[in-house]
Amino acid sequence: MSETSTVAIADLELIALAQQGDRQAFGELVMRYRERVIGVVYRMCGDSQLAEDAAQEAFVRAWQQLPRYQPRAPFQSWLYRIALNRATDVLRADRETADVDDLPLVAQELEPEAAAERNALHEQVQQAVLALPEASRSVLILREYEGLSYKEIAETLDIPLGTVMSRLNYARGRLREWLCPLLEAGT
Repeated sequence: MSETSTVAIADLELIALAQQGDRQAFGELVMRYRERVIGVVYRMCGDSQLAEDAAQEAFVRAWQQLPRYQPRAPFQSWLYRIALNRATDVLRADRETADVDDLPLVAQELEPEAAAERNALHEQVQQAVLALPEASRSVLILREYEGLSYKEIAETLDIPLGTVMSRLNYARGRLREWLCPLLEAGT
């Protein structure tokens, strides 16, 4: 049995316990997925504190909606959907996005000049991702940062597979259009 299916079985056991009101089982699920959910929300909104708050709210909503969860789709996909909905709510509230100062980007072995260049490039990529429309950004984040398959993205966002491919193609094209001149100028 693969590690992925072992995790899925363990998740199903915890979910069943949590659906019966076992808060410790749900706490274990939160511990397993907390960092990934925060990462998804952060990439959508660009603000680490906002991502923490939205992820917390997503877990509260997941607890409230857990009795209705049906394991047709992976728990991770269901949870990402709740988190992305919360991130979208936050973005629609028209809050300003913050700089990406909190993200540790510098590897210990980099020289200061190389580290500064890497930080600048990462900030430009982050700003370009944040400039994408929400729909394209969420597809890009789930594919490129979270490694979900096209089918998993379609299930998570409840959109057709063709829409996933179209939005991803659009997002990649826009990023290429925005970032290629920056990369060419840096070489």
